[in-house]
Amino acid sequence: MPSVAVAHGSPAAPHGATTTAGGARRGMALLAILAGLAGGCTKPTPPVAAPEATTSSEPVAAAHPPSPADDAQGAAAPVATPRPVATPRPAAEGRIRDISFDDVKLPLAKGDPYTADVVPDSVKALERQRVRIRGYILPSFQQRGITQFVLVRDNMECCFGPGALLHDCIVVRMVPGASTDFSIRPVAVTGVFRFEELKGPDGKHLAVYAMDGEDVR
Repeated sequence: MPSVAVAHGSPAAPHGATTTAGGARRGMALLAILAGLAGGCTKPTPPVAAPEATTSSEPVAAAHPPSPADDAQGAAAPVATPRPVATPRPAAEGRIRDISFDDVKLPLAKGDPYTADVVPDSVKALERQRVRIRGYILPSFQQRGITQFVLVRDNMECCFGPGALLHDCIVVRMVPGASTDFSIRPVAVTGVFRFEELKGPDGKHLAVYAMDGEDVR
């Protein structure tokens, strides 16, 4: 099972935990979207409506228990996949803070490697704070009932070139019971901001910011 790279107190799922088939598909779809965001300059287009797949609430049973060899192989080539469901976190006290993508900017140029020590103190202070930030939902094949998506800074045609800047996207996972619909217009997302490092098969970072989304308007 692919591993999850997380940071700053965002624990991965417990060892041996099961997930639904639908959750696994959603996680892989989100990873593919992030990989496309970092991979090249493409023009986001509205998604094509597709029939909603039915999901089962039953856990997917493993064909056989993992062997030490399987664990060793997985450790040698980890592939990061997003967690399918946001973990409820204690809401920060006080009013919601309005921020912009300028407030979470990192001192990195395109292609620069990410390390935690490059994060400014002003951005670290946002960890687990309730914030509201405006941006665009990166298109996918789902239009309604979206429970996780990538929020990007803007929808300019060529803003997603090779090595797209990490601080220009946030992985949003709606809290249990909440969802949103796709829109080509900018949206304001309210939720708990946190750090979570997501890496692709090549070990490169695809995202470092995440939110437990509470509301999208």
